[in-house]
Amino acid sequence: MVIPLSTPATEGALLVPYPATLDVPHDLVEHVAWLLHEHRLARNTRWRKLGCFQQALLTLVHLRKNETFSQLGAGFGISQATAWRYVDETLDVLAGWAPGLHEALTGLGEGDHVIVDGTLIPTDRVRADEPYYSMKYRKHGMNVQVIARSDGTPLWFSHATPGRTHDLTAARAHGIIQACLTRQILVLADRAYQGAGATFRTPYYHHREQPPQYQQFNRDHARLRAPGERAFAQLKTWRLLQRARCSTRRIGTVVQAVHTLLTCDYSG
Repeated sequence: MVIPLSTPATEGALLVPYPATLDVPHDLVEHVAWLLHEHRLARNTRWRKLGCFQQALLTLVHLRKNETFSQLGAGFGISQATAWRYVDETLDVLAGWAPGLHEALTGLGEGDHVIVDGTLIPTDRVRADEPYYSMKYRKHGMNVQVIARSDGTPLWFSHATPGRTHDLTAARAHGIIQACLTRQILVLADRAYQGAGATFRTPYYHHREQPPQYQQFNRDHARLRAPGERAFAQLKTWRLLQRARCSTRRIGTVVQAVHTLLTCDYSG
């Protein structure tokens, strides 16, 4: 079977589908399909070209492999526009299940500690798009904040803000500082958050010139904060977030959708 690939760059070309596997659990695809089934029932949706399982698989392929909608459409036997609509719908459904900030912190309180950090989701942008250019990473992208447990398990991902947003500014804008202060949760963060005050603890500057106890504090702080990198590592196993080609307005939705995939309980 061959399917026309109607893009300006490949006018008249034919794409040949081939068998492939996706490195996600079958139960996860079924779980997303169940969410889509509930969504379709709530909306009283009519017949679709793809069933719930195939639509779920379509979206997971897009997130995991970062394939274009032309490639997805050809592989699933649908048009490019239909592939875009199905993926967009599924992302909205998944993002709706992502916990809010206060919900994510439920059960935590005085005596607990979390790790807060920021990362850049690279995007395809020209240098003229100044708000999206991060001087820290020297590339265009969107800033995303994470709150993780002490073992690196992600509790909450923020909505995306332009890449030039400073981590401290983003933490204030998202209400992270106040939310952790209200619950008296100790927060470990890097030097980018110096000045946050409240319950935030950051390393000392020029610690090698400080007394030994300052140097020991920085070593202990780095050791406790290191597992927080696991949260971003899990996030970016979904290749779409290694270099996003979608609109910057949709990156926040993609992050929330991936968070749902990372934390959902599909074992039952």
